[in-house]
Amino acid sequence: MKRYKINPDITKAETLPASFYQSQEVLDILVNNVFDKCWHWLGSSLDLLPLSGYTYPLDLYGEQVVLVKNSEGEIKCLSNVCTHRGNIIVHHPGKEKHLICKYHGRRFDMDGKFRFMPEFKEALNFPRPCDHLHQFQLSHWFSHLFVSLDPSFDLKETLDTLNERVGFLPIDQYKLDLSHGKEYIVNCHWALYCDNYLEGFHIPFVHEDLNEALDYGQYETKLYDHMTLQIGYTDQAEDVFTLPEGHPDFGRNVSAYYYWIFPNVMLNFYPWGLSVNVVKPISLNKTKVSFISYIYDESKLAQGSGALLDKVEREDEFVVEGVHKGLKSKFYESGRFSPKREKGVHHFHWLLAEYLSKEVDSRG
Repeated sequence: MKRYKINPDITKAETLPASFYQSQEVLDILVNNVFDKCWHWLGSSLDLLPLSGYTYPLDLYGEQVVLVKNSEGEIKCLSNVCTHRGNIIVHHPGKEKHLICKYHGRRFDMDGKFRFMPEFKEALNFPRPCDHLHQFQLSHWFSHLFVSLDPSFDLKETLDTLNERVGFLPIDQYKLDLSHGKEYIVNCHWALYCDNYLEGFHIPFVHEDLNEALDYGQYETKLYDHMTLQIGYTDQAEDVFTLPEGHPDFGRNVSAYYYWIFPNVMLNFYPWGLSVNVVKPISLNKTKVSFISYIYDESKLAQGSGALLDKVEREDEFVVEGVHKGLKSKFYESGRFSPKREKGVHHFHWLLAEYLSKEVDSRG
């Protein structure tokens, strides 16, 4: 596979070339290997697992997993694949006493431990450790759950960084509102959608309403190892967070905090609540973007930078689809970064190149 290299010095760096967005091999490695090493937001346990003994199956980029809340109220993320013949165990959310495969009756407890299998008395050296269900690493932030299949970094630093600015908010009082959630199919490479999200450079040119709500001159981007924060300040005294004393932004008018966690999760905090965006690759040319809304103050939904999210998304969609088409030009190779305005995009490209290089090196 072609190696990609991003100069860590943004003043000298070039963007990922057009070939990156057109390579099926690169996409397969990212989805099948690199995504395994990252952390993925699953949702709030208050909604997914409302009771002890509850199970919730998920398809995590092709890996079948199941969330389980045992009788003690502990939450675990287990493989949803039976260790006998590979059948899917849990097909629908619901309350269970045991995890039982409907193919041949293999039974596991709610911690994933093998308990019973009919017609196996004659089997030697059985059961073995591999007959238990594999358990994946799960992290909690308030009631929100993050899982990784094979994490390459500790999520604690990321969660601690979240707490610095939004940890004072009553996150667990935010209510999931399915009526405000939407899914969009965008005709572009998934990374282009993230590229666009990670810079406010385009706001004055693409988002007229959002630009009026934000003070573009104060717009700020902060970089962390596997996360980027963009802060939307405003010159208006209304539709802003009420920040406690000692807060890093105390005394300033903050309209929005935009967090991105590598590679494809966005947590957008507004005075009305939280909008989670998850960007999922479908193919080289199609991406599914899910908007999940958790509302705290419904009276503020139509105000400030958190208003008209559908309109903003449609404007972004038009732009990224145009870029996707433009990258097929025979006369375009790569571009340069604005050192002032595109730090987030540069950081994303550098991370992608580094993770891809490590994956290629691991294959020898």
